Parts: sequence; structure tokens; C-alpha cells
Amino acid sequence: MNPQANLIFIASLLLGTTITISSNHWIMAWTGLEINTLAILPLISKSHHPRAIEAATKYFLTQAAASALVLFSSMTNAWHTGQWDITQLTHPTSCLILTSAIAMKLGLVPFHFWFPEVLQGSPLTTGLILSTVMKLPPMTLLYMTSSSLNPTLLTILAILSAALGGWMGLNQTQIRKILAFSSISHLGWMAIILVYNPKLTLLNFYLYAVMTTAVFLTLNTTKVLKLSTLLTAWTKAPSLNTMLLLTLLSLAGLPPLTGFLPKWLIIQELTKQDMAPAATLISLLSLLSLFFYLRLAYCTTITLPPHTTNHMKQWRTNKPTSTAIAILTTVSVMLLPASPMMLTIV
Repeated sequence: MNPQANLIFIASLLLGTTITISSNHWIMAWTGLEINTLAILPLISKSHHPRAIEAATKYFLTQAAASALVLFSSMTNAWHTGQWDITQLTHPTSCLILTSAIAMKLGLVPFHFWFPEVLQGSPLTTGLILSTVMKLPPMTLLYMTSSSLNPTLLTILAILSAALGGWMGLNQTQIRKILAFSSISHLGWMAIILVYNPKLTLLNFYLYAVMTTAVFLTLNTTKVLKLSTLLTAWTKAPSLNTMLLLTLLSLAGLPPLTGFLPKWLIIQELTKQDMAPAATLISLLSLLSLFFYLRLAYCTTITLPPHTTNHMKQWRTNKPTSTAIAILTTVSVMLLPASPMMLTIV
């Protein structure tokens, strides 16, 4: 793609995100969401491959429907209350429509169907933007309206997302699809605590974004898209592969690593809110996603492919690892001891 065009699309993405997260009026928030959608479409379809075109079409149709629902819910609320302020969403029907619209924007179950397909049809860098930056504006809208949303509906969506995200990721061999189902599962953890402690949802999102960015950038450096390629990627950059292993385990939420922090805090908060059954259920469902994270980690560390046919080893690259990957992998592995300080900031 032309560098100037690329710059325009990235700048438009940042502009759309900034407009949405800084607006108080529903029309401005909707405008930011629309700018975001239109800016990401060329980045998805830039390879001109049929799968990329299909992904861009699916993304456009889903996001257009979700944006229409956002506008419809805000208009319904304005009709009944006379308020266009985002924080003044008080009409019950508007709250339900908005929850559905944001669930569609994010890819929460049962509106998840588009996300794995779109991520599979996109390049790794675009997949990273879809998994992190594009989820920030809808998460901000949820954060701003959290006091008005229906906790029962969000809990149901969250548990379904954690279940389906873990279950559907079990038999995948394409890494982008695995990361898509991982994202759906993490969104479940964010949604379940949203009404009770919105700041905890944002903390979970930020840590998820850091860990996912580290994974995507590492995979982009080693040019890995499938599990079969990951099996022999250790010869390319052994130290980077070791950090990828730890980052994947952190994303799974294993204790001494950063990813354990949000899960631990969410379970603690749910227990305080007398929601011990929901906390137990979502914890058990996270074991499903732990399985495919462990499979990815196993494929990352294996030094001999598990079959007898001769397999071509990849040449080791002498290219130095970028500073961004070094910082992100370190943060996504070693942030747990800093959790008391982070909680005082949040």
C-alpha cells in the first residue's frame, strides 16, 4: 500500500478513536465509530486476496448494523428523556439496544460470528489493530454508560462469551483464529465486572491489549500464521520464542505472570458482590481457553516436530528484536508484583 495512504488511514483511526472516547454527545460518539470503521476497511482488504475482501465485507456489514443500533438507542433515549448526553442513558429499552449494539461492535456472544473470520482474512498488523485499538471506543461507551446497563444481561453475555471463546478455540490450527476466540473469552471477563467495577474492566482491557500486542508483534517478526509453522519457528529466534511462551501463559492467566492480575481481581470483586456462582463458573470456563494456550505454548517450545517426515528448519535471523517487543513482552510477564501500585492509580 502507498505509504501516504497508509498514513491517512492510521491517522483516521486515531482521530475516530479520539473523537469517540472524548465525546459527551451521542452523535459525536457515533461519528467517531463511523470514521474508525471506514478507516480500517482498506487496511483489511489491502492484499486484494478473496479472503481479505470477504473479511472487509463482513466487517463493514456488521459494524454498519451495530452503528445503526447505537444511533437508534440514543435517539430512543433522547425521545423519552430529552437528553443526548452519553452518561444520561436512562431509558430501559435504550439500554438493552445499546448493550446489543456494543456487543456486536466488540464481538461478544451471540454477535461473535464475524470476528474470527475477519481476523483470519486480515494481515497480522491489521489483526492487532482490530483486537486492541478498535475495541477501545466501544469499551469507553460501555464504561460511560455502565451505571445504566442491565447486570443480568451482561452476566449472561459474559458467561456465554467465556464458554464459546474457549470451546470454539479448541480445534483451531490457524493462530489468528485462536487469538480471535481468545479475545472473545477475555471480553467475557471484562463484561461480567463492568456494572460493579468499571475501572477494573478498563484495567483488564489495558493489560489484555499489552499482552495481545506482544503476541501479535512477535508472530509478525517470526512470520508465523499456523501451528505447523510455529513448530519449527524456534530456530529463527530462540530468545524471542521463549518470551512468546511466557506471554502466551500470561494471556492464559497463570499465577506468577501479569495475566493473572485481572482475573484475580475480578473473582475477588464478584465474590464481594455475592456472585460466587458466576465467579466459579467463569473461572471453570477459563480452563477451556487455558487448553489452547498451553497447546500454543507447547508448539512454541518444541524443538523437534512431532512426526517422522523430514521437516525444513528455518534459518536463524540475526535481525535484532525491536525495542517495542522487548518492552511489551517484559511488561506482559512481570507486572504482577506492581499490582498494589497499579490499584492505587486505578
